[in-house]
Amino acid sequence: MAITASTAADVSLASVTLEVADPDSARRFYTAFGVESRIRLRRSAGHSSGFRGFTLALTVSRPATVDSFLAAAADAGAAVLKPAAKSLWGYGGVVQAPDGTIWKVATSAKKDTGPATREIDEMVLLLGVQDVKATKQFYVGRGLAVAKSFGGKYAEFACGASSPVKLALYKRPGLAKDLGVPADGTGSHRIVLGGTADSFTDPDGFVWEAAGPATSEES
Repeated sequence: MAITASTAADVSLASVTLEVADPDSARRFYTAFGVESRIRLRRSAGHSSGFRGFTLALTVSRPATVDSFLAAAADAGAAVLKPAAKSLWGYGGVVQAPDGTIWKVATSAKKDTGPATREIDEMVLLLGVQDVKATKQFYVGRGLAVAKSFGGKYAEFACGASSPVKLALYKRPGLAKDLGVPADGTGSHRIVLGGTADSFTDPDGFVWEAAGPATSEES
């Protein structure tokens, strides 16, 4: 669709809605996990198989906090895709919620400087895309400002201080490898992004809706 100045100036990531088979069960899981205030839930309108092409990542302050979130997720029914471990960039692990959404919890710290907390420093929605440069330009055309960009591998967009989640792009095969899952997948992404402008679909099929208050099907 054509991009107009009026729509481009108003786009930002205002909300993330996960489409789930059982909203009540998912709500219990996300409450136990500790992210219920950062997402919305909606009864699924589509089906999917394999990798859905995105992950939600939590950045926290220290390894003990990573362990706390991952343990809470596992206790509530999540599958552990990658146990928490040290790496060159810090410490983190990956779990898959009972509804199929993949979550990564990580910190840049390699040693604890205090006890675990339940505080989240940042939540990032990473979209796995076929062409980072092309999709980046698509979002720039819709009014998003690039905060970081590493060639055709990764791009991150600036967000306001009040934004609940940051948007970033990663090549789909690389994202799948980082999460420990095959890159193949079909069907719905099972996620809807809320923006402050009109509704649209990006080049990789991720759906945006005009931002608004949660409906009875969302929470």
